[in-house]
Amino acid sequence: MDQSAQPLGEKFLPTEPLDLPRPEKELPSHTGEMPHESGHTEVHTLLSWHAPGRPFRRKNKEYFINILLIMLAIEVILFLFAQYFLMLLVVALVFLNYALNTVPPHDFRYKISSEGIMVEDYFVLWQELYDFYFRVHDGEDLLIVRTKALVPGELVITLGDMTKEHVKSVLLQYLPYREYVKPTMMEKSGDWLSKTFPLEKSPHQSSS
Repeated sequence: MDQSAQPLGEKFLPTEPLDLPRPEKELPSHTGEMPHESGHTEVHTLLSWHAPGRPFRRKNKEYFINILLIMLAIEVILFLFAQYFLMLLVVALVFLNYALNTVPPHDFRYKISSEGIMVEDYFVLWQELYDFYFRVHDGEDLLIVRTKALVPGELVITLGDMTKEHVKSVLLQYLPYREYVKPTMMEKSGDWLSKTFPLEKSPHQSSS
């Protein structure tokens, strides 16, 4: 029988397109390659400790007496020039100094994780930080972490029982370490005044 004798209807039926996408069941599965399943999103706590929120050392009576004498001298000078507003400002600053040196700070919780640094409820990502260095204040080591933004500018962290070398070894994985930071003019002036006109004897002098 001649093939050309097939029914007319079947001859002109549209054939199945060859460029249609394959059924979904035949598509290769890539679910195992999704970023959220790669295991890199876990946050690991590297260090965690509690320490006072700021450096604190109780001052002796000599310190407060000297502060009071300096305040009285400044107040007399300002009174002679009728600077009453500045007189109130000096009194407020002296009272603030007294409060900071008599009331001990409460402990803060510090945490260094794989995502950034947390101080109490304030968290900063590594991408927002610039570098870090250490500074000594009243014989206590402080960790200074500088931020890329002007505010807050830097994080001042007390180490407590943590050693400087231990913290440094962890931070070097994320931030550059600055071995030397040039002191500012204010810091130089403060150091010169404290050495030239000490308000109290150092602990080494008092014990000797």
